[in-house]
Amino acid sequence: MAETLGWGIMATGLIAELFTKDLKASGLKVRAVGSRSIEKAKAFAGRFDIENAHGSYEALVADPSVDIIYVATPHPQHAPCVRMALEAGKHVLVEKPFTLNAREAEDIAALAQDKGLVLLEAMWARFLPHMRRIHEIITAGTLGELRSVQAEHRQFLPQDPSHRLNAPDLGGGALLDLGIYPVSFAFDILGAPISASAAARFTGTGVDAEIAVTMKHGGDAISTSVSALDCAGQNAAVIYGSKARIEMAPVWYTATAFTVVDYDGKALETFDRPVDGRGMQFQAFAMEELVQSGNLETPLMSLKQSVSIMHTLDALRAQIGLVYPSENE
Repeated sequence: MAETLGWGIMATGLIAELFTKDLKASGLKVRAVGSRSIEKAKAFAGRFDIENAHGSYEALVADPSVDIIYVATPHPQHAPCVRMALEAGKHVLVEKPFTLNAREAEDIAALAQDKGLVLLEAMWARFLPHMRRIHEIITAGTLGELRSVQAEHRQFLPQDPSHRLNAPDLGGGALLDLGIYPVSFAFDILGAPISASAAARFTGTGVDAEIAVTMKHGGDAISTSVSALDCAGQNAAVIYGSKARIEMAPVWYTATAFTVVDYDGKALETFDRPVDGRGMQFQAFAMEELVQSGNLETPLMSLKQSVSIMHTLDALRAQIGLVYPSENE
């Protein structure tokens, strides 16, 4: 990189650990970590050899060694934490979903643009090598006209009612944690939907345990997906065109393989390129490139699309009757 940029990690949960591990292994500079608990911050800093540990998010965003804040807090805290970092003059990479709802998304997107700072949604799958190659294949016309996208994201996650995934006040449920992946994937391949519908099954705590989504896109293309947090699946995906299809191996949203197959059954291309670690460093590379170049956005994950995705997620939640407590305040 042209210059050394300092990363600050906001929150110390599992996703923050996975991301930090990939950052460190890729030679990027993690300067500080912040938590609401100084003990947790110090423990995290010790595990990853991070120089500065802060016992508050306010102290983290004020750290002069930090240029970019990675926000890995629970969903309802995304918007206020992003706002805090932007107000402190820091660029921000925020975990998906971008925010809890579209209103919050519009607010922080406008603030980032007003401040002239980079704000990027950490939809890490979009930055992986196999997704870059898929777009090249589509652009080359190998698939012909795009017909449909089919994807699933099923996991067997903690069933404890107090766990954040099952807690309405923490934005729990399958849609925002898991369904965001196939919904964002459909946006990426087919563009924003013209219409969207959903059906869901709920947990005893009142969040969606499973949700099926169907969306109609431009050119008469259709996307379908099912996401669930209490029943694991293969997590495969297929992109269908008028000439051929792309069969993505499980797990499609990680660094995985795919095969392009025509309708005579002939394999036109097989892509299988291993990456180091989990592959979360690719979104960090893109973030640093934006900061260093002075550009505020990347077409791989634009602010406009992050906001549009939140509008679609809001519409899907309205259909299944899922409202988070903070939205009634």
